[in-house]
Amino acid sequence: MTEFFMGLGLSYEWAWGIATICGILLIAFPLMLGVAMIIYADRKIWAAMALRKGPNVVGPLGLLQSFADGLKVFLQETIIPSAANKGLFLIAPIITFTVALMAWAVIPFNSGAVLANINVGLLYVLAISSLGVYGVVIAGWSSNSKYPFFSAMRASAQMISYEVSIGFILICVVLWAGTFNLNDIVKAQQSHVWIINGFVANPLLFPMWVMFLISGMAETARAPFDLTEAESELVAGYQTEYSSMAFALYWLGEYANVLLMCALNAVLFWGGYLPPLDIPVLYLVPGFVWLLLKILFFFFIFSWVKATVPRYRYDQLMRLGWKIFLPVSLLFVFLVSGYLMATGHFA
Repeated sequence: MTEFFMGLGLSYEWAWGIATICGILLIAFPLMLGVAMIIYADRKIWAAMALRKGPNVVGPLGLLQSFADGLKVFLQETIIPSAANKGLFLIAPIITFTVALMAWAVIPFNSGAVLANINVGLLYVLAISSLGVYGVVIAGWSSNSKYPFFSAMRASAQMISYEVSIGFILICVVLWAGTFNLNDIVKAQQSHVWIINGFVANPLLFPMWVMFLISGMAETARAPFDLTEAESELVAGYQTEYSSMAFALYWLGEYANVLLMCALNAVLFWGGYLPPLDIPVLYLVPGFVWLLLKILFFFFIFSWVKATVPRYRYDQLMRLGWKIFLPVSLLFVFLVSGYLMATGHFA
């Protein structure tokens, strides 16, 4: 895209700047539209599993329900508690929303179709996703209220606990792919086992994918790990004192993070933009279509789990992260590295 603008007579600096802004908008606008539609899909899936209709009034088949909800919160008054730290109270949802968008910069939508094709893309995703906890912790502290503060403490412990096991899981993927670049990780999965594109077909990496999927649910505080906003205990958790657009930013940030986790599942274990099988006719379908289908499949799993699995107790959540996922993921780091060294993978 930079070459296109340079062809119009612009200098390299201006061409690069405009191309980068265009790339950001090409990701951000469809992502926001996708979040609106995915909220509608989430509610429809829950309704279907509870034998209800779900949203069906606003627009054809209820498709405009998310936009109606967005307009409603936009027109509401933003109420700031008198005892709250006003600056931090307002900046917390902005942090959550912004961080949720920043990680998409390194997600490859097709071969070479990535905003920032950096060699440390996976480390960038880890770093950015770790920043998400700040929005929750700042919201809980700045609200100067009991339940949001309890929620903030839960969120910090929960996210840190599962980031540790996610880190070890990703080490296994990096060892096998030999790179931190997400585009190269996708290419390394082509015909990985027979004609199957994806690390998920590997017996040593399949358990890592299962653990990554569950850890992703805990990292994004989705049910059954939504202890940060357990309505039976904490009213609405860190969101209790929020209203209007500040509350909507948390809502949008949460679903953008869920979509990011779905995309990472697809990119790291299921071949990303590659078709499921390494058959020439399947490559006629554009890569971004395969990636979108995989993201929607994983989102269905997220919604399915939320609609059917009861919420964990907090001690169960911590035990799963520290006593099961951490030692198992560490064990698989040794198994994967040992297998790769024994087979001369690093030669």
